[in-house]
Amino acid sequence: MPRRGERKPKPIAGDPADPAGFPALTAEFLESMGVRGYSPRTIENHLAALGYVAAWLSERGIGRPAEVTKPMLDAYQRHLFHRRKPDGTPLSFRAQHSRLVPIRAFFKWLARQNRILYNPASELELPKLERRLPRAVLSAEEVERVLAVPDVAEAVGLRDRALLEILYATGIRRSELARLAVFDLDTERLTLTVRQGKGRKDRMIPTSPRAAAWAGRYLADARPKLAVEPDDGTLFLTVDGTPFGVDRLTGLVASYVRRSGVGKPGACHLFRHTMATLMLEGGADIRFIQQMLGHADISTTQIYTQVSLRQLRAIHAATHPGAANTPRRGRGEDRPAAAFDAEVLHLVLDAEAATEHAAAEPPADESSHRTPSRPPQP
Repeated sequence: MPRRGERKPKPIAGDPADPAGFPALTAEFLESMGVRGYSPRTIENHLAALGYVAAWLSERGIGRPAEVTKPMLDAYQRHLFHRRKPDGTPLSFRAQHSRLVPIRAFFKWLARQNRILYNPASELELPKLERRLPRAVLSAEEVERVLAVPDVAEAVGLRDRALLEILYATGIRRSELARLAVFDLDTERLTLTVRQGKGRKDRMIPTSPRAAAWAGRYLADARPKLAVEPDDGTLFLTVDGTPFGVDRLTGLVASYVRRSGVGKPGACHLFRHTMATLMLEGGADIRFIQQMLGHADISTTQIYTQVSLRQLRAIHAATHPGAANTPRRGRGEDRPAAAFDAEVLHLVLDAEAATEHAAAEPPADESSHRTPSRPPQP
């Protein structure tokens, strides 16, 4: 069953009938990625990135990978650096990075397959990724304002409330949310099974009683009105009875965030980041947050999780000699009893969300898929 809201990739520039051209060799490369077990999303992002460079080279009379030289790729990298999006802003370094990584992988594969004499991308230097704070994290009160927006008297509103509750309770990725099946949610045991998450790994995580209750109401009262035959068992359905595409989910959740009046940007990943941050504020060990988020390496969780400013302020007030009006009685006496994970002090950009979007981030003359300015029709 097709997913509503999915983008269709543009064809690769070049002669499709040329076995040594970009279209044919790109198709072979992407097929090899599938054989090696890469996820459809990763393959889709590689296709988009290779489509951009193939179009840029085609405009300059280059239609075959064998004709590409390192100076050409250096020029393309400079082109990405100077390119501007429709709003006048440049591509982020992470977006540039995500467009160059597939190029290196593609030419490396071509060289290994003896399709080219040498690899022009072997010495291509990737841009250094910026480290910065995420744009926004919701407080618990702001989350409640967003959750209160859907009109639960209607089937679509009830669906959306359940969808938002699941995002808030579990922090799952939008792609994982789109793939959830009815049998993945156990409302009695309060568990959610995420199948084939990032890295094609399954995990079982807890959900909240409130989220389970809203999901139970949706399953009983709303989903039967949305489902159409043949029903493939996808948990959350559009008004057409089809599964959601990830971009459709982004637009839907972003519309509720805007309508709530919290004044912060974001969509599905905003809830993921909020869940992790609020758990951290509540005293959760970062290893448990790692399991909830489905990170294979705890360092990924440490990079992902924003340090709580409230906790940092408490640490500062308790430990800095100049932070209090009265002198300290003794070294360490005013320090909080609970240990604070020092590694969480890494204040960096949410690399996971940026990587997910960067490969398909459009420049000025390419169609934008950013969050729409007005609420989409669900």
